[in-house]
Amino acid sequence: MTELNLEQLGKDLVDRAVRSGATAADAVVHEGEEFSTTLRLGKIEKLKEAAAKALGLRVFDGKRSASAFSSDFSQASLENLVARTIAMARETSEDPASGLAETGLLGQHRGDLQLYCADVAELGTEERIGYARRAEEAALKFDPRIKNSEGAAFESSVGTRVYASSAGFVGSYRSSYCAVSVVPIAQNDGGGMQRDYWYSVARGIQALDPPEEVGRKAAERALRRLGARKVATSHVPVIFDPETASSLLGHVFGAVRGDAIYRNASFLTGKLGQTVAGENVTIIDDGLRPGGFGTRPFDDEGIPSSATPVIERGVLKSYLLDCYSARKLNLKTTGNAARGLAGAPNVGPKNFYLVPGTCSPEEMIRSVKEGFYVTELIGFGVNVVTGDYSRGAAGMWIENGELAYPVEEVTIAGNLRDMLNHIEMIGQDLVFRHVIDSPTLLVEGLTVAGA
Repeated sequence: MTELNLEQLGKDLVDRAVRSGATAADAVVHEGEEFSTTLRLGKIEKLKEAAAKALGLRVFDGKRSASAFSSDFSQASLENLVARTIAMARETSEDPASGLAETGLLGQHRGDLQLYCADVAELGTEERIGYARRAEEAALKFDPRIKNSEGAAFESSVGTRVYASSAGFVGSYRSSYCAVSVVPIAQNDGGGMQRDYWYSVARGIQALDPPEEVGRKAAERALRRLGARKVATSHVPVIFDPETASSLLGHVFGAVRGDAIYRNASFLTGKLGQTVAGENVTIIDDGLRPGGFGTRPFDDEGIPSSATPVIERGVLKSYLLDCYSARKLNLKTTGNAARGLAGAPNVGPKNFYLVPGTCSPEEMIRSVKEGFYVTELIGFGVNVVTGDYSRGAAGMWIENGELAYPVEEVTIAGNLRDMLNHIEMIGQDLVFRHVIDSPTLLVEGLTVAGA
C-alpha cells in the first residue's frame, strides 16, 4: 500500500471509532518488509524474509481508554476491532491524566531526515547473505588463533509508519535499516578460548562498513581477550569504551524519563535546575539528527520532533516526557512518546547522546597510571531509584598508561550520582550506532572487585 493509502486507512479507522461512540481515538499503522540471516562456518542456520502489516487502535471514553491491534485490514475486521476496543474502554477505570495530545501541539517536521535509503530494498537475497559470509570469512582468516565462530548475521528492514489522531493529525514516514555482525572465537595454545563481536549498522547499504572490516575488528577484539585474568579488588579510574559508555548513558536516560519522575522512582526526581553532573557533561536528546536511529518527523502522539537539552554543563535542564507524564508533572511534553501497536505510549529516547569532548581514547589511556578499560558489561545490577551501580565486566587492565593484559570476571561498583560528577575525561570518538550513544568516558574512583 502507498503512504497515502496507509494514511487514509489510519484516518478512516479513528473516524470510525468516533462515529461508533468513542470520545477520541488514535491509531498507528505499519507496513514493511524484513530480512534476516544467520550463518555459522559458512552454512546458513537461519533465513527469514517477511512482509508484515499491522495496526493498533486506542480509543477513549471520557477519561477511560483501551487499545487493541490487528493484522487484518478487512472492513469486517476493522469494524469488529472498533467495537471491541470501545467496549473494553467502557470497562476500565478513569485516569485523569489520559488523553490525546492537545490540538495546538500537533505537527511534524517537513524536511528530509534521511531515514530511508532505497538500496536496502534493492539488495538481492544472495548479496545479503554474502555480507554475513564475507564478515565471517574475514574473521576466520585474520589469525590462526581464530578457531571457531558463533556465527555471522545480516539483517535489514524497510517500512512505513503512520500515526493518525481524531484531534486532527495524520502523518507518515518511511525508514530503512541494515546491519552486519560476527562473533568469532579465539583459542590459544593452552586451549583457553574467548569470544567477542563487532558490527556495523546504517540506514543504507552504502553507509555500512565493509563486512571484511567488521570481521577483522571482531577478530582483533576476540584475540586481545586471550589469557584474561582476574585482578585484585581496587579503587581505580575506569575507562568505558563507546559501547559500554552508551550502556552507562542508558541508565541516565532511565533516570530522566517522566514516568520514573512522577513515580518518584529516580535519583534525579526534584532536581530540575540543579547541578547533577560535572561541568563537562552535556546530554542532548535530538529527534532531528539526519539519519539517526531515533530520528522521526513526529512522535507517536503527533508531536513534532525537536532537540531537548537534558543536562547542560552539568545542570539538569529537562526531563523527557510524553503527554501523559507531562500532565502528571504539570509540564510540557518533549515529544518523546513511543508506542507499539497495542497499549498506551511510553517515554522513549530520540537520539540521546553525550556531547563529545576533545580527548582521543589513546590520550585517556595514557593519563591513567593504573586502571581498567571496559569493553563488556554483564548483568543488570543498577538501581535507578538510588543510583547504585554494580555490573559484571571484562576488558583490559591499564598499567603506566598502556593496555597491559585482558581482565574478566570482575565487578564495577559505584553510584550513578557520583559517577556523573566524576567524569574526568570525555572522548572525541562519538559514533551514532543506537538511539543512545556516548563517546569514551573516563570515570574517577570506582571499585573494581576481583580476586
